[in-house]
Amino acid sequence: MKSFAVLGLGRFGENLAVSLSALGNEVLAVDKEPRLIQAISDRVTRAVVGDCVDEKVLRSIEILDFDCVVVAMSGNLEASIVITHLLKKNGVKKVVSKATNELHAEILTNVGADLIVFPERDMAEKLAENLSSSRILDYIELSDRYSIAETAAPSEWVGKTLRSMNVRGKYGINVVAVKKSGEKEITLSVDPDSAFAEDDIVVLAGENEQIKKLTK
Repeated sequence: MKSFAVLGLGRFGENLAVSLSALGNEVLAVDKEPRLIQAISDRVTRAVVGDCVDEKVLRSIEILDFDCVVVAMSGNLEASIVITHLLKKNGVKKVVSKATNELHAEILTNVGADLIVFPERDMAEKLAENLSSSRILDYIELSDRYSIAETAAPSEWVGKTLRSMNVRGKYGINVVAVKKSGEKEITLSVDPDSAFAEDDIVVLAGENEQIKKLTK
């Protein structure tokens, strides 16, 4: 179990805090609005009213004890920058900060943020990937170059095996899991000699461009 502090309970911060908690992590949620704290108090480990721009507040919640601290507010640029700076100044191990644009991200990086996130942009890009391909069911971008995609087995794969098609050699893509037609569970140990059926679902990992070509 990891420990997280989520500072700022807008839509992103609230959803992140609740999701982290649901995954079994210890989660502290902090916001200066009492109504937001009240609304989330029974869905996280602990919820505290406080303005994190105040360094005394950060110390009072023992911010150094957390594995990761997320600065989830971005509407108030000054606040997100100041808080990020204070967290790194006080020795927080990992700080993830939400940014609204590239300039904001550059400043957050300069004051010490370990990771910058653009939730709205990232969700839009993921949705665009899904909508642009009728085959892709889910898509996770691991980096600018690599992704994981869950997709219907390409029609040209039906009746063929991984070994016969040499997918890795031909496309540079790994088939990491398969959900066979009619089965409820996904199989991580993919049989290279099992032929694909029309309704099989496959999970692919590889370069973004190769996955796009394969799923068009």
